[in-house]
Amino acid sequence: MSRLIFPLFVLLGISATAQPDKPRPNIIFVMTDDLGYGDLGSYGQEVIPTPFLDQMAREGTRFTQAYAGAPVCAPSRSVLMTGQHSGHTLIRGNFSAVEVPELPKPRRIPLRPEDTTVAEVLKQAGYVTGMFGKWGLGEANTTGEPNRQGFDEWMGFLNQRRAHSHYPEFMWKNQDTLKLPGNINGQREQHTHPLFTDYALDFIDRHHDTTFFLYLPYCLPHSEIAATQPYVDLYRDKNWTDKQKHFAGMISMIDSDMGRVLNLLKAHGIAENTLVFFCSDNGAANRYEGLFDSSGPLRGRKRDMYEGGIRTPMIAWMPGSVPEGKVSDYPWYFPDVLPTLAAIAGTEAPKDIDGMNIAPVLFGEDLPVSDRFLYWEFHEKGFDQAVRWKNWKAVRHGLDGKLELYNLTDDPTETNDVSRKNKKIIKTIETYLAEARSPSIYWPAGKAAPRD
Repeated sequence: MSRLIFPLFVLLGISATAQPDKPRPNIIFVMTDDLGYGDLGSYGQEVIPTPFLDQMAREGTRFTQAYAGAPVCAPSRSVLMTGQHSGHTLIRGNFSAVEVPELPKPRRIPLRPEDTTVAEVLKQAGYVTGMFGKWGLGEANTTGEPNRQGFDEWMGFLNQRRAHSHYPEFMWKNQDTLKLPGNINGQREQHTHPLFTDYALDFIDRHHDTTFFLYLPYCLPHSEIAATQPYVDLYRDKNWTDKQKHFAGMISMIDSDMGRVLNLLKAHGIAENTLVFFCSDNGAANRYEGLFDSSGPLRGRKRDMYEGGIRTPMIAWMPGSVPEGKVSDYPWYFPDVLPTLAAIAGTEAPKDIDGMNIAPVLFGEDLPVSDRFLYWEFHEKGFDQAVRWKNWKAVRHGLDGKLELYNLTDDPTETNDVSRKNKKIIKTIETYLAEARSPSIYWPAGKAAPRD
């Protein structure tokens, strides 16, 4: 038995000698688009009911200090897939700061053959791999296509700008187009979200007796703000704007379909052998102050380096293995997903990554907070950086900007900059920042990248 598989048996409370043939768990990673930290009932939402996700939180573990890979879409997804933080991963923005004329989309940088993804690692470990939703890491006929990055099958959007419409005329299915005749000539009959869920459920049906990895990067509640009518009608009696009703309807669509996914796992009898994650790719696009309060108590939103831009709701669920009803404040982030899933699959992670294996935390160990640094950078505003080190959070605006410093234990809303009183902490973080990143020809430090 490999040294990585044995710890998994221990973590799951399984005797490695008594049950040597216990299968490795299936893995489902569900990631929403622009869902705020405060948009779920289990994270404080009081206006939009999320009963299925609240049940998932009760049956699993809810993490209160989990972080996305970046404050916008494409780099966050690149961090998730490669295990490298946004100062090392190839794709560091939605648009590159420089054009590459030979590419189909000159500012859409695709993953390269040498970039190793979560899907490739799990596929090599014997998992069947599928993805349904928004990719954003490579256009058609580039090295970044999902089928060239470890996915056996996929359906959805390659280009994140096309994903701004939930009623497109076509999407992609593997390397062919998938036409949606109900949306031709401006018709709006086929919303993409139900299609993603239908494909995901079909994938589970077809592979429930194998070992699978399902990546489900939903496009909701990203703009356009458009829910299907039955879900808008749930809020028809509210004294809200149409946009607000549609936003709430989108949250309800996500919640309802998560219920469908979890119920199907139970129906197939594989819930106890399937590890499910639920999160968002970055912070809320709109805070909806005084109504939904989508960022909850956190400062900022999407495109901010403050907690509201990068902290994500994160629920892990696996009945009998992931602790039921636990709330964990252990800090971790998207780079940790690849090494964690590699360990759970009993295989090795690539060496050139920034994440660490946090499987013990998933399965209930109360570990002390690591001494490591968590790092983010963002290029649309010129060059912003953020660092978390233990309970400290530092933010820098601009290449030569001074470091703001916040003690997240005392000041989770990041309102009191304590940099002047903690010069040793600032010096430690400055020393780290000097070596934290590698240069990028596509996103040079200090050159603003276009906003998508």
